[in-house]
Amino acid sequence: MKKLALAAALSLATTAAFAGGYEEPIIEPVIIEEETGSSTGAWIPLLVFAVIAAAAASCN
Repeated sequence: MKKLALAAALSLATTAAFAGGYEEPIIEPVIIEEETGSSTGAWIPLLVFAVIAAAAASCN
């Protein structure tokens, strides 16, 4: 009789653990931000070239 009660208690405990069924885990997407290049780097050589060209034009 004790074995039957123990078996009933164990089966009740194991079914209670899975009573909710399977629930798919919620996984949030990972957002990857890519750094964009700055266009200010292209302006600096052009500005230097313009200053040199202006200086060369004023010397003639």
